[in-house]
Amino acid sequence: MPRTALITGVSRRAGIGFAVARRLLDEGYAVAVHSWAPHDARQPWGGDDLDAVLTALGDPPHVSADLAEPDAPARVMAHATEALGRVDVLVANHARSAPGTLDDVTAAELDAAWAVNARATVLLVRAFAAQAVPPRDGRVVLFTSGQHLGPMADELAYAISKGAVHQATRSLADTVAERGIAVNAVNPGPVDTGWADPVRLAATRERFPSGRWSRPEDVAGVVAWLASPGSGQLTGQVLDAEAGFRR
Repeated sequence: MPRTALITGVSRRAGIGFAVARRLLDEGYAVAVHSWAPHDARQPWGGDDLDAVLTALGDPPHVSADLAEPDAPARVMAHATEALGRVDVLVANHARSAPGTLDDVTAAELDAAWAVNARATVLLVRAFAAQAVPPRDGRVVLFTSGQHLGPMADELAYAISKGAVHQATRSLADTVAERGIAVNAVNPGPVDTGWADPVRLAATRERFPSGRWSRPEDVAGVVAWLASPGSGQLTGQVLDAEAGFRR
């Protein structure tokens, strides 16, 4: 039986989730994916053709769910385990974008960012660890952002919720360590997934020593190693995989 993985937030071919799914499929994993396309449709960068996304991945098992709903993480994991038999790797790539400064942030936006970015992530890990058929060399890969390296004052709700994921990583890792599960988080830094306008693209490019933005495929390589059986010595860590990005 091949190694199996559930990847959340796979709704755009330009996104990190898609690149991770593609990489793990290429490495022989059986993959299930989650998406919530309505979120992307509301963003400035827009959505993608979900049928085309899934076709490009070979039509893996897929579930659409709004992870703001309290029972959605358990439903997503149940769908994946039914399709795959068990899930060996959880990649919690989903995120709710939440622009807004202290002056215009609202209670509703703070709650929504927390629900999707932090609460749903913890509930996914709980459902992953509670599978009836335990994972083999279980791996959880979470995603945080660069909020611990520099201010993100124009994305306050998002930064706070991602900070919670960062701080939860070590405790989650300790909680599931005796079950043979390693938990780590990745801060990929700025990644060219189509969200930045031309001015920001040019200005940010100069801060990378390589002279180019990180690409989703670059991040997928880091995730693929963390997902592998050979990464078991690493757990409870937050990796700043930013390609030397200079703030």
